[in-house]
Amino acid sequence: MLTTVAICLIVFVVVVAVSVRLMENSLIYFPSKYPTGRWDAGFYGLHVEDVYLSTGDGVRIHGWFVPMEGATHTILLFHGNGGNLTDRLEKLALLRSLGANVFIIDYRGYGRSEGRPHEAGLYADADAAYAWLRDEKGVAPESIVVLGESLGGAVAVDLASRERVGGAILESTFTSAKDMARKALPFIPPVLYLKSRLDSLGKIASVDAPLLIIHGTRDTTVPLEHAHRLYEKAAQPKALVEMPGAGHNDIFVVAEELYRSSLKDFLSQLKEPAKGE
Repeated sequence: MLTTVAICLIVFVVVVAVSVRLMENSLIYFPSKYPTGRWDAGFYGLHVEDVYLSTGDGVRIHGWFVPMEGATHTILLFHGNGGNLTDRLEKLALLRSLGANVFIIDYRGYGRSEGRPHEAGLYADADAAYAWLRDEKGVAPESIVVLGESLGGAVAVDLASRERVGGAILESTFTSAKDMARKALPFIPPVLYLKSRLDSLGKIASVDAPLLIIHGTRDTTVPLEHAHRLYEKAAQPKALVEMPGAGHNDIFVVAEELYRSSLKDFLSQLKEPAKGE
């Protein structure tokens, strides 16, 4: 009987591991394609510039550039794994109200962007957005502040670990795909089924820029422990702000004032680029 039980358990683990491996991207990414979304940004008082980019691997992606007169910094926003950029209209308005330009892209497979999302593709999308700001808009690297929410935090860390930026903000960000997989399937080693790495913990020490980490104290999707581990591995200068009572997606509602003041203080402390840079 023990042998039969052991064989059944092994078969169960193998079936689950193979199934998850085959469906990996569909379990990580939940895009909304155009026309789904709130595409009338003007309703929120936002003037947006439609931007279409070609990535290094030939995928056409879409983004919105939201200008702010007199801005000294530009926030490059990488959203989470669900919806599309139109689900972040309130955040765009808030960030712009802090005196910054904002540039948000939809990863491949999201919104008006072509293709299908996968880890290497997201990094290529981020590279294209960064290059567009630098080369087409003439934004100095020291003026670019990357902001990543949840999954977007992994994209922001990867970019900031390879390219020069003026600052980095991580919101509700996890340490790695492996750690998230252990939380979801604690009885199966991730090595058996997981290809994606999204390893912010392994890259964050290479981020050579001021860092702000924001995380809700009641985040059950990405536990607060992830923020503490990222903070411990990051280089100075760095700050961690815990949002009391906030979960994974309700920081705006639960801790809006603290969220706003934390970002405002962080941006105000960043070095302004020298004229001509």
